[in-house]
Amino acid sequence: MKIGVLALQGAFREHRWTLERCGAEAIEIRRPDELDDVAGLVIPGGESTTIGKMMVDWGLMDKIKARYAQGMALYGTCAGMILLCREIIGSDQPRLGLMDAVVRRNAFGRQRESFEADLYVPEFGAEPVRAVFIRAPYIEQVGPQVAVMAKVNEKIVIARQDKILVTAFHPELTQDDRIHQYFIQMAADKA
Repeated sequence: MKIGVLALQGAFREHRWTLERCGAEAIEIRRPDELDDVAGLVIPGGESTTIGKMMVDWGLMDKIKARYAQGMALYGTCAGMILLCREIIGSDQPRLGLMDAVVRRNAFGRQRESFEADLYVPEFGAEPVRAVFIRAPYIEQVGPQVAVMAKVNEKIVIARQDKILVTAFHPELTQDDRIHQYFIQMAADKA
């Protein structure tokens, strides 16, 4: 299974390493043609306005949307989650807008308010998922096709819509591979 990791900015290497640990062939994506033969794409954390602008400038925005329409699965962490949501509160920055959700950037606070939490996510088994939140967003509202998978203080931090998965936190910074394994299975199911 070949999974791409958008490698413009952010923790893309850590995602690649985690996907490889899970048995996927992970490739870094910087050009539109590199998306042609991947079953899924991870959009990592980083700075969402910078990543969005680069996606437009480098011709990746339209190509990602086209590949998604053809069945490619998408997984966004932190900034990636922001870029996948339909609406970003208080921002008109470039975004893919493929998930029927409204997201708030830096919603848990600034860098010094970053934190870790244990999340209980039935889809990932009985053991909690250790979640690392760094200047994290959260989803304020979802459409009827979006499944909420976990919340922190009533704020949505994991959600799925068909072949799109988003997390407000950084699972690539832990040794828990379950979320990446789940995404690889999503991509395999849609391939």
